[in-house]
Amino acid sequence: MEAAESGRPGPAASASSSSSSPSSPSSSSPPAAAEGEKTGPAAMRRSERDGGADGRNVGFVLVHAGAGYHSESKAKEYKQVCKKACQKAIEKLQTGALAVDVVAAALIELEDSPFTNAGMGSNLNLSGDIECDASTMDGKSLNFGAVGALRGIKNPILVANKLLSEAQKGKLSAGRIPPCFLVGEGAHKWAVDHGIVPCPPDVMTTKFSLSAFRKNRRKLELAEKVETEMIQTKKRREVSENTNVTASLDTVGAVVVDHEGNVAAAVSSGGLAMKHPGRVGQAAVYGCGCWAENAGGHNVYSTAVSTSGCGEHLVRTMLARECSVALQSEDAHQALLETMQKKFVRSPFLASEDSVLGGVIVLRCCVCSMDSESSLNAPALLVEFLWSHTTESMCVGYMSTQDGKAKTHISRLPPGAVAGQSLAIEGGVCRLRTSVN
Repeated sequence: MEAAESGRPGPAASASSSSSSPSSPSSSSPPAAAEGEKTGPAAMRRSERDGGADGRNVGFVLVHAGAGYHSESKAKEYKQVCKKACQKAIEKLQTGALAVDVVAAALIELEDSPFTNAGMGSNLNLSGDIECDASTMDGKSLNFGAVGALRGIKNPILVANKLLSEAQKGKLSAGRIPPCFLVGEGAHKWAVDHGIVPCPPDVMTTKFSLSAFRKNRRKLELAEKVETEMIQTKKRREVSENTNVTASLDTVGAVVVDHEGNVAAAVSSGGLAMKHPGRVGQAAVYGCGCWAENAGGHNVYSTAVSTSGCGEHLVRTMLARECSVALQSEDAHQALLETMQKKFVRSPFLASEDSVLGGVIVLRCCVCSMDSESSLNAPALLVEFLWSHTTESMCVGYMSTQDGKAKTHISRLPPGAVAGQSLAIEGGVCRLRTSVN
């Protein structure tokens, strides 16, 4: 998702968590603050369940419909699209599909929803056009595919996924290196040449996105009529703040682990409302929109990350990559909390920003014993999953191959917390019986 800027009155807040059942996330008091540091509330929700009878075709998916603002009136729609994305992913996992293909299937469901800012119904730019960004990363091969400022393709994630898979085939004729990141007209031509059907622009525009564009355009026109410099500055700030609240901010993303223990991540976005034509956000940029890396070498855990928020902020902090590195620590929750605070909200690269808004979904997994007290000592995939955001809310859904239905949740900052100053962090644990060594 793409969030815009608003005022941040003070330094970023610290946060802590306590465990609770999956159906009732709880808030807790923050730890003692360091000298000169303010603290703020946060939430943590953890669930633990065992699953899998034979270890075949197990897996887990966590999706998001953006970190930003999700109204109560549309809560049902946001949750429904996350539920459908999870169900589609699980269907693919149960057939033995690999993580990189499963994560693309989940994003197609999310892009096709008119309630998300990705694919159909995306934000319109200053020219009234839809330009989309998307990327995906395979933790097994470490290959990456991305598109930026792409017009006329209903599902940008299909192009990103195709770029990734084509790159795995090796060099092109005359020893040329295959592309992993394409933008604009070149990306559109490459997609069509590789069998992806183009889509008329009017099909991608919804009544909601068109209405939001007209409203935002009127506000910009009003601001441009202001004559005096001081009043003009004040009006422009007010217009910017109002636009940020009403814009569609719901970029989508997903992280997956498959039956082989491979991880993959993906993200897709229509970008900021009223953005300049040609602007590319974090959803297309390596290390910023998503990250996936299997265990091996110095990595004890396989990790997958998908981000959401103000694209410029996420690009300048490379938050996806930073979270992945941090998740190699022993305590995943604490590591993510510190990364969000130190590497994002209080990042020196964003010191001049009034507000730092964004969110992440992450998972990490490793092979462990299904039951430490059992003499059988059957192997299991231990999956830890978390989400965190500094925005007012973030909509997520998750499901394992042993679940009867997906769980969905709109995470919100606790009452009194200020977006950009406090953060929320929640998550859970899942054990999946597996044959992975």
